[in-house]
Amino acid sequence: MFCLFSLIKLAIVLEPQEEGGFTAYVPSLPGCISEGDTKEEAIKNIKEAIELYLEADTNELVEFTGEKIIVTI
Repeated sequence: MFCLFSLIKLAIVLEPQEEGGFTAYVPSLPGCISEGDTKEEAIKNIKEAIELYLEADTNELVEFTGEKIIVTI
């Protein structure tokens, strides 16, 4: 199965929190934020958040008659 997400590289920001743990966010994806008790958990969680952020909402898909071309970025 082809996975689009493995082709995209995004910068994430990890910020330690005073109460413990880390907040992770993606500056290029507004509102894409997550957290974790450790850096590793925060990174795992932000990866999932990115996938959900980029996932197509079937309610927003529009039928089109033009040629469909897939490009790699």
